Amino acid sequence: MMNSIITRHRASIIGVLILAAYSMLTYSITKNITLGIVTDIISGLAVIGIPLLLLPFFKTEKNKKLTSLYLVCRTIEGLLMILGGVILIIPSLQGYRDIIYRDVQIYFFIFGALLFYILLYRTLIIPRFISIWGIIATLALFIVTIFKLFGIEVEILNALVIPIILNELFLAIWLIIEGFN
Repeated sequence: MMNSIITRHRASIIGVLILAAYSMLTYSITKNITLGIVTDIISGLAVIGIPLLLLPFFKTEKNKKLTSLYLVCRTIEGLLMILGGVILIIPSLQGYRDIIYRDVQIYFFIFGALLFYILLYRTLIIPRFISIWGIIATLALFIVTIFKLFGIEVEILNALVIPIILNELFLAIWLIIEGFN
């Protein structure tokens, strides 16, 4: 494994990247096109960077396939986010950004998050309660997304999105302050 200073630094960078990945929400809030382009690209790069930095921890013999799948899933998700930002440059295509996020990227996020938390659980590099919370929160988000897919939108279901956001914020802060086990 790596020395503790490098490992600590890597954990902090991953925490910052998790926070950066959420910057794509700024366009939904502000509708500022320039800001949307920049934050979508930053978010996409952050999403791709996280699994790359985690490879030394995740890529064990027993996790090889899960790690590869996780890397592929997050790379596609990140590229979709970057595409969402690039689309904002062309006024006639701007409406497709919402379609990318709502109808495609969300599924890569869910599947990638599930793999991420399973790998975190298996490697024990963070406390297990964070991994379990992440798995449960991801499954809750999946349920909400499936209901929306079938046109069922109930306010109480939308609240099931909150646990994954809180989990990822908690995890990011944990990694920045505490690092890996």
